[in-house]
Amino acid sequence: MSTTTSHDAGTGRLPEPTPVPERPGGVVRALTDGWIVAKRNLVKIKRVPEVLIFVLISPIMFVLLFAFVFGGAIDPEGAVGYREFLIGGIFAQTVVFGATFTGAGLAEDMQKGIIDRFRSLPMSHAAVLVGRTTSDVVYNVLSLIIMALTGLLVGWRIREGAFDALLGFALLLLFAYAISWVMAYVGLLVPSVEVINNASFIVIMPLTFVSNAFVPLSSFDGVLRQFVLWNPVSALTQASRELFGNVDASTPVPDAWSMQHPALYTLLWVALILAVFVPLSTRQFARASA
Repeated sequence: MSTTTSHDAGTGRLPEPTPVPERPGGVVRALTDGWIVAKRNLVKIKRVPEVLIFVLISPIMFVLLFAFVFGGAIDPEGAVGYREFLIGGIFAQTVVFGATFTGAGLAEDMQKGIIDRFRSLPMSHAAVLVGRTTSDVVYNVLSLIIMALTGLLVGWRIREGAFDALLGFALLLLFAYAISWVMAYVGLLVPSVEVINNASFIVIMPLTFVSNAFVPLSSFDGVLRQFVLWNPVSALTQASRELFGNVDASTPVPDAWSMQHPALYTLLWVALILAVFVPLSTRQFARASA
């Protein structure tokens, strides 16, 4: 009698699911299936509410830390108080760090074999990436709401109209969505949650702290100043402050084009990142799940 089975008898491992051909439908199918995957990711909030709690507590800690501990030691340019100056930078930092959930989530799904389960379903292969990046936008929306409420409590105010404020929040979310595709690519390239967390920290920390997020541009000189002026996080921060009305009219405008047109410069970075990393992530997903 043959002892051959459909699984490895020595290890007891279950056989990998047979891949199912991708359903036709193009972009529409990817968006439809992606929304289903996004809802699956959001359901995890009910099952693991601790994740959401830490996501919401972290921005509160940053706001309070910089507003009350470091605020007295930093003098922003112009007549705007430091707390109003700060919130735009905290917004930018939080949404960029929030994008790391994409890479960590994909790495976790790779480790647990969830990606193999998706391969066995008649769905668009891009839906996994679309769903993951979309669900993480919800996390960032919640973080922005909590930060805005905390900022209002410590003295931050929106000086421009509601429409400009909405544009500011939309720009923050759009930039975060673009960064999430970078993290998706890294998460598929190095499918380890621990490595993703460490690697993202090493890259994102300099981008956020070597910027105008927490200190004015006048604090930087030489080559470091040029890096800050053209840092996309600096442009995102400056655009947010302008749209929220947290920039004093008497503050001198930097001579760099990126700071004179921060919203446009940020949108150019968003377009560039998406144009590069959406196809890269899609191809890497196909290779990783093959």
